[in-house]
Amino acid sequence: MKLNHKLYLYSFLAHFRWLKKSYTAKIMSVAFLGTHVPLLSLLLSFVISNSYSLEMAVRVIIIALLATLAGTVVTLYALHHLLKPVILTSAALQNYLNTKTLPELPTEFADEAGTLMADTSQTLHKLDQLIHYITNYDDLTGLPNRDLFCDRLHQTLSQPENNQRLVAVFLLAIDDFTGISHGLEHETTNLLLRAVAQRLSTCIAQTDILAHLRGDEFALARIDLVSFESVIQLSHLLSSTLSKPFSLEGNSIHITASIGITINGLNDRNSLDHILQQAHMALYQAKQRGRSQYQFYSPEINAQLQERLTLENELHGALERHEMLVYYQPLIDLHSGQVIAMEALIRWQHPILGLISPAKFIPIAEANGLIVPIDQWVLRTACAQNRAWQLAGFTPIRISVNLSARQFEQPNLVEVVSQILEETGLKASYLELEVTESFLMADIERSVKTLKQLRELGIWLALDDFGTGYSSLNYLKRFPVNMLKIDQSFVKDVMSNPDSAAVTDAIIALAKSLRLNITAEGVETQEQLDYLKMQGCHEGQGFYFSCPVPADIIAPMLQKSAQQMETIAA
Repeated sequence: MKLNHKLYLYSFLAHFRWLKKSYTAKIMSVAFLGTHVPLLSLLLSFVISNSYSLEMAVRVIIIALLATLAGTVVTLYALHHLLKPVILTSAALQNYLNTKTLPELPTEFADEAGTLMADTSQTLHKLDQLIHYITNYDDLTGLPNRDLFCDRLHQTLSQPENNQRLVAVFLLAIDDFTGISHGLEHETTNLLLRAVAQRLSTCIAQTDILAHLRGDEFALARIDLVSFESVIQLSHLLSSTLSKPFSLEGNSIHITASIGITINGLNDRNSLDHILQQAHMALYQAKQRGRSQYQFYSPEINAQLQERLTLENELHGALERHEMLVYYQPLIDLHSGQVIAMEALIRWQHPILGLISPAKFIPIAEANGLIVPIDQWVLRTACAQNRAWQLAGFTPIRISVNLSARQFEQPNLVEVVSQILEETGLKASYLELEVTESFLMADIERSVKTLKQLRELGIWLALDDFGTGYSSLNYLKRFPVNMLKIDQSFVKDVMSNPDSAAVTDAIIALAKSLRLNITAEGVETQEQLDYLKMQGCHEGQGFYFSCPVPADIIAPMLQKSAQQMETIAA
């Protein structure tokens, strides 16, 4: 409702400079004029009248003026104090805006001014509560946010009686929350986070501090530590509580959570930000170990993460700086002893840090997405090298290249592979792509479709690390692969561990029944070689034959293999 048209007098008086900034001055001016204009009119009329003598007229005028002035002073004084409710209310509002101090206005009066003061006081108290809630609580879960969590923990740490006690800070995050949220509606994801908050609330003690930091991250501080074992017990309780299915909008949702834990003495001078940073480091390590894991912070973890951060920074631009290399490891026909394939393996030759293990930088590249251009570069380099060996007159062999999960998920994968084959002039039958069972299982229908498209190009497909994942016969029949690669963990213990031998025998038998070729990884001894040959394994690779080496060292191997073939043929 617009009320501006009722403020015409107020607006008019506001145009005068000496009245503009004072509401009291406006009231006094109106009161003064209101009392003096009628009087002055009366006196003027009296003066111009001839009914009285001049002396009498002057005396009446003086008496009237003095009486009027006295009455005006009293009236203005009274008006000034009657305006106090408005003045106090205005001052209270200004003070709250400047200092966030709540006013103490009277609330017992029932007229308009009293209602104004009471309503203003009540509104400011409600507004302050709302601002406090918005500032300190998460609007999604209703839990304290990071600021309030730190404030409450700081208050606890500041109490003198807590100087010799320990505090455990748990940082909990839902495993693969990004993938889960992509598969759910936005509102369902919010419902899931609220449900997680409610379940966590059932696990805490009265003195614990629970908060929702951001996204899927929750923090819990436990002050009353009975023992180190109690921390582990709480970790198990949190994990088991969240592992039970959530029923949301008719859907049953299963989740797991990883937990990072740091324990500090309350007399330590670690800032709260530093404590949370430690918990984040521990959480990162827990996620690296798999799902539903917990990890305690340690200085060693900090050193590892510092190294990871350094490698991640250096990894950007490594391709452009020509620091990446491709090494090759031969695959040997176990019965003829000839080189029949080469596996291309990425290496990072850093100018300062030296040769960096793929086990260190590949997970980083997979996490930040750099693995996609790296994979393409390896594929292009390996295909070009294989074609160069063919043009040099060596017997054509397969070149085997690993595909990462990120690369396999690219919608243009088949087009990229086809383009690289065309650019390098390598026939598809001399390229073998290695995939792992674990990332094929993420979306089976899509995986089968992509594998079939690659097979249609004429490319060989190998299922790497077989035996370490699902190893499902039902799925294996659907995957159009040519080769099974026995993981080196089984080959390593095949002569000493009956279980490894049994798994190896089963994989070889399974591959034969499905008419698939078999490659054994990690062959290091003559005994392992003899056992694999006896079981009917087709190919092998490992340090027994050769470690991964640069391309210029491979040429003599190919030359020697070709000479052996000529000798056998002769």
